[in-house]
Amino acid sequence: MELRQLEYFVAVAEEENFTRAAERVHISQSGVSAQIRRLERELGAELFDRSARTATLTVAGKAALEHARAALAAAAAVGQAVGEVTDLIRGRLTVGMVIGCTVTPLFDALAAFHRAHPGVEISLREDNSDRLVEGVRAGAVDLALIGTAAATPDGLDALTIISERLVAAVPAGHPLATRPRVTLRDLGAYPIVCMPPGTGLRTLFDQACAAQNIQPIIALQASAADAIADLAARGLAVAILSDSMAAQYRDRLTALTIEDVEIPALLALVWGSPHSPAVRELLAYSRRAFAEPDSD
Repeated sequence: MELRQLEYFVAVAEEENFTRAAERVHISQSGVSAQIRRLERELGAELFDRSARTATLTVAGKAALEHARAALAAAAAVGQAVGEVTDLIRGRLTVGMVIGCTVTPLFDALAAFHRAHPGVEISLREDNSDRLVEGVRAGAVDLALIGTAAATPDGLDALTIISERLVAAVPAGHPLATRPRVTLRDLGAYPIVCMPPGTGLRTLFDQACAAQNIQPIIALQASAADAIADLAARGLAVAILSDSMAAQYRDRLTALTIEDVEIPALLALVWGSPHSPAVRELLAYSRRAFAEPDSD
């Protein structure tokens, strides 16, 4: 049994797909499949049910998964322990970023970290916030930038980067455009364009509506703020964005404070604990990058 076989096994289990797992570990799909087959022969049991479009774990696979993760973590810890005493950080970091949220300071932090620690391989994964949080909890993602309605997701550590209110954004000529403030019930009369479920902004909006027993008309959904703004600017729906997002489109849209949504939308870095020396270093670079006066 080889560590690379366990790595491929864990990748397929988490991705539920051989092709995506192969992309993640940077080898061909046939290579991943061959190594998994060798591992199964050695263990004397099939680890995956391959009869469906997704690769799902068998009973034997489920029994093996946590032990495989533990073995990989133990192997990584050997290198980390040596690195700490030799002042050299090696290994691999998987960084998550919520879809549609390009935050320059995070890229600055990654670049500075890479210059200081070229021995660490960095991979970037885009996904919605809910899946990134689960990835951090499962150990598949080391550090993630997420949108959230809660300051710290359960079981994780967090650093809040941005805290701001939700706003509604409408084009000139819209019936709400002359009003500086609106309520959720005001918005209930109009179609809405917003982020999809699983994102921080959408979670906050849904929770606020549910608290008042309001069922908004979600006519359109998009993962990128640019797309949401473009759809709203064409008069198709009222956009739900954060204050800073809406400010980028003030030439086309008027931002209206939603006065009965007082809980802020948060953009936060989240990570598990205990964390590796590489994660500690990247956190230090991230804190500095987001503290710069030009960061937004």
